Amino acid sequence: MATLFSRLGRIWRHQWMDEADVRRVLPDAAMERLAARVAASERRHSGEIRICVEAGLPLSYLRRDASARERAVTMFGKLRVWDTEHNNGVLIYLLLAEHAIEIVADRGISARVGAAEWSAMTQRMGAAFREGRFEDGLTQALEEMSALLVEHFPLADDQPDTNELPDAPVVL
Repeated sequence: MATLFSRLGRIWRHQWMDEADVRRVLPDAAMERLAARVAASERRHSGEIRICVEAGLPLSYLRRDASARERAVTMFGKLRVWDTEHNNGVLIYLLLAEHAIEIVADRGISARVGAAEWSAMTQRMGAAFREGRFEDGLTQALEEMSALLVEHFPLADDQPDTNELPDAPVVL
């Protein structure tokens, strides 16, 4: 019986939240600043960074009790983060209804950056988010990701910056 109530509670929590909740924690001005930070970061390396913020999971995910990680991996594909020339795209996925943070990195960067490093980054973001500092947490994560991408995928002096994906965060 407790399982039924917890599942119903989860469905209610996800269906109750919407884009207004996302805009409350990350207003339009913050989204614009984050897009500018992504663009500035990508001028320093050949990687691509995407941010996706979702208020709650779609009902189809909730019916089968899917995890935030499963949705993040799906969005990684839908947003074409996997489709970069050097396989060095990274997705930061936030699921507000569950206070979940997922980082999904393509195989090129995953071969060079261990799971522990991504996990530590996620924990630091979570600490900022718990204090209500969503933009600060994302900014710190962007700086850390930028440093990793510059280290492993720097642009050569004669290499042009090719922006393969949009820089603006996606809100679902």
